[in-house]
Amino acid sequence: MRYKIVTYGCQMNVHESEKIAGLLEGMGGTACADGESADVIVFNTCCIRDNAERRALGNIGVVKAEKKKNPGIIIAVCGCMTQQEGAAEVIRERYPYVDIVLGTRNIFALPGEIEKVKKARAAMKKRSDKRYRAFDTEYAPDYLDRDERTPVTRTSFPNAWVNIIYGCNNFCTYCIVPYVRGRELSRPMDAVLDEVRRCVDGGYKEITLLGQNVNSYGHDLSGGESFERLLRGIDRIDGKFRVRFMTSHPKDLTDGVIDAMACSDKICSNIHLPVQSGSDKVLKDMNRRYTRERYFALTEKLRAAMPDIGITTDVMVGFPTETEEDFADTTDLVRSVRFSNAFTFVYSPRKGTPAAEMPQIPYAVKRRRIGELIKLQNAVTKELSENYVGNVYEVLAEDVSPKHEGMLCGRTESGRLATFPGDAGRIGEFVKVRINEARSASLFGVTED
Repeated sequence: MRYKIVTYGCQMNVHESEKIAGLLEGMGGTACADGESADVIVFNTCCIRDNAERRALGNIGVVKAEKKKNPGIIIAVCGCMTQQEGAAEVIRERYPYVDIVLGTRNIFALPGEIEKVKKARAAMKKRSDKRYRAFDTEYAPDYLDRDERTPVTRTSFPNAWVNIIYGCNNFCTYCIVPYVRGRELSRPMDAVLDEVRRCVDGGYKEITLLGQNVNSYGHDLSGGESFERLLRGIDRIDGKFRVRFMTSHPKDLTDGVIDAMACSDKICSNIHLPVQSGSDKVLKDMNRRYTRERYFALTEKLRAAMPDIGITTDVMVGFPTETEEDFADTTDLVRSVRFSNAFTFVYSPRKGTPAAEMPQIPYAVKRRRIGELIKLQNAVTKELSENYVGNVYEVLAEDVSPKHEGMLCGRTESGRLATFPGDAGRIGEFVKVRINEARSASLFGVTED
């Protein structure tokens, strides 16, 4: 059985696709690069923004032609998009060639559903049985237990993704995640520590802890577990490796977590801390539960503890209640905090969220604001990049450069991408790199070892 997985969205989805691969390989499957030669095609979808959902639906539509050529292909759709209210029925009616639809907390059911489709097809050849189609987006009550037993085929060496918490309790007014990912569920700390040890023993050099809000880790457990305790536990694991994590909610970032980062030689001086807006009014309307002053205080604490820390963020423009004054507050914050990088995007309404019911800002206004914000952040990033020139940094060689032949790329501890000479044999090594050139967000250097 040959399979192809098409993944959209965040790192959580990337890792869940690794679990899907593990399940399919447990059935004897092998990955293939194109859909035409696949026996099973799985779309692992995202719905955080409208363009991600449209891309997924468009590509699901494309495989209709492949299904006509090869009716034996099994097509499955899973992930966040399927979990939206009414989404499964839409797929059932508009995409009749899709065989299996699963939600965000039952992907482990995929092998069983594939077998049911195969058996039903075999029966149809002998008699006039109906075609079997699976539509199951119910949250499995034993999800955590089943998830612990789900095999993983890791595809991101030298990085290993490790889930620590699932779901979200925050209900930001623009965000669909709590509705499609469910309430927060923390994995047992021992299970997380064991997985990290296995990854390190397996040669992985960077461990990325995943959660919609990693800072909430442990609040639903009974043994006093917390994100700070988890970080300190991981720091005690033997071996040469790095630790990163995402995503941190500013309202839950504690002094203890900052101290755990600063005292560790494994946890990177790098944090992704989404601010979304620099306006107190908009932050309140978003239900973010912190102020711009609180955010400034957090970044000051982080830099006091780790002067070389790289701070990245998410910034949204065009939220329904955002005025020109609110937008000016956002640009002022971006100018003042001086993020290493910012993931900027235009607000898009998500059906079922409170913000989708508010009067919307014209797209032309959003487009102007995003253009101004990107120009500002690019200038900040370029200025910060110049500070790296002439200095030597330890870089984890992560991959061959897609644009520069004979070069590798990897990140400094602070999260900045560096490109340097080397061959694929060095992927997974820590390399000393002297930076001699900066181009906007990218650094270029030469090896010193």
